[in-house]
Amino acid sequence: MNIDNISRNNRYRMQQVKLGINESKDELPKKILKKLGSKDYVISDYEIVRESIDARDKNDIKFVYTVDFELISKRNHKHKVTLPQNTKGVSPAPEMVYVDVPAGNMRLKHRPVIVGFGPCGMFAGLILARRGYRPIILERGNKVEQRVEDVRKFWDEGVLNTESNVQFGEGGAGTFSDGKLTTGIKDSRIRKVLRELVKAGADPDIMYKQKPHIGTDVLVEVVRNIRKEIIACGGDVKFGARFEELVIGDGKVCGLCYTNASGETLELETDAVIMAMGHSARDTFRTLNAQGVVMKQKPFSIGVRIEHPQKLIDKAQYGEAKGLPPADYKLSYHCENGRGVYTFCMCPGGEVVIASSQEGMVVTNGMSNRARNSGTANSALLVDVRCEDFPSESPLAGVDFQEKYERLAFENGGRNYRAPKCTWGEFKKDDGDRAVAVQKSLPEFAVESIKEAMPHLGRKIKGFDSDDALMTATETRSSSPVRFDRSLETMEGSFAGLIPAGEGAGYAGGIMSAACDGIKAAEKIIGKFYVEG
Repeated sequence: MNIDNISRNNRYRMQQVKLGINESKDELPKKILKKLGSKDYVISDYEIVRESIDARDKNDIKFVYTVDFELISKRNHKHKVTLPQNTKGVSPAPEMVYVDVPAGNMRLKHRPVIVGFGPCGMFAGLILARRGYRPIILERGNKVEQRVEDVRKFWDEGVLNTESNVQFGEGGAGTFSDGKLTTGIKDSRIRKVLRELVKAGADPDIMYKQKPHIGTDVLVEVVRNIRKEIIACGGDVKFGARFEELVIGDGKVCGLCYTNASGETLELETDAVIMAMGHSARDTFRTLNAQGVVMKQKPFSIGVRIEHPQKLIDKAQYGEAKGLPPADYKLSYHCENGRGVYTFCMCPGGEVVIASSQEGMVVTNGMSNRARNSGTANSALLVDVRCEDFPSESPLAGVDFQEKYERLAFENGGRNYRAPKCTWGEFKKDDGDRAVAVQKSLPEFAVESIKEAMPHLGRKIKGFDSDDALMTATETRSSSPVRFDRSLETMEGSFAGLIPAGEGAGYAGGIMSAACDGIKAAEKIIGKFYVEG
């Protein structure tokens, strides 16, 4: 957008507006006016764009804000103030409105199909449905209401539903990792995703928190509301619908086959398929590979979940300060063997859960409810896995690698879907059966890398390497082990009309980036086709 245009709109942005931990956000207008150094203005409207915590000085912790605002004259409230161009500490507020892409010039003959109803498929479906493209969404798992029961039965009784679990079902894997929305991507669609989540029931503070999260308990309502809107706009969401294969003709996708909840195999004609299957749809990877869909090996990571008392993390990060949200952390260390060790998907006030999706395999994950009040902090403690670590040159060798260690975790945990656990004190000393069970559920290089890294991480977060820190094996699903080929321009893969998207396709690493990739996939379909009526 033209900067002059923004200036005429008289909306400005100020960064580094600070509040003490006991000051109300209502004080922000006063702080802004003080920084402007003028008594002639009144703030008529403002919006918090970002909130973070500056805890470098634990005796003077501050909330730090970026704020967009408008000014009016103190004498004449009808007069909007235009600040001089070089006003210190102020810049024109950028436009943050999502703009629909124009429709293409090819008529859509058959409804687009989306495989998977996680963040990628959900947002692709929402964008397409609102534009009148009436997408058909296939989700192998259950509706979120039933899915919660399926997951609870697995956790309580060890009864695994391989089609509806922590990985598969409405909302995708993100539903049971507490809806963390942090991302390293820079994408104009991020604001769009956040607004839609708030509209569906998420707390409005996700719009500005530095590390926003929704909470597993709230996500259930959010994903259900997005599904309802897709249906209200003409889309269909079919649960218990497992993808079987693509139908290919003349080098393009003509349709696909799926098995419905009654066990019938059905075929759909379509002009476009968005494959948003998620990082755990290993059977789908194998099917597509056999059909000639080109994919490559992709590095990922393996490790454990590590737990500490939340009070320990709070004290390390905040000192004795009170009234702050549960503290988090992000740590990394580069080992002498060249491996990177890092924390991932940190859950303040959360819990470690078993997230298996295949019989005879154990994988762990972490989650938090909205309140983050469990009293325990956890994160994945991961070691990078390289393609040369894989057992073969097959594009699916990374899948084989993951499955190997998930089977070992199942065996070493007692063959009852209870994960191997030990303390760091036991792990570092190779002390006892519990330590052996955890270590034998990991590759040797991961064990040695974690042993080297932990004392260094303990210097960054005091107490991180305390002997009673609890370690649970095995975490393998930090990202997809494959990346599908796709065109940079059209996003299409090996066949015309096939759009591999999201985390499973290797183009995202979390809820936010997957949702943005889903929106981009929908935009490509809209930009190619138009719908009549």
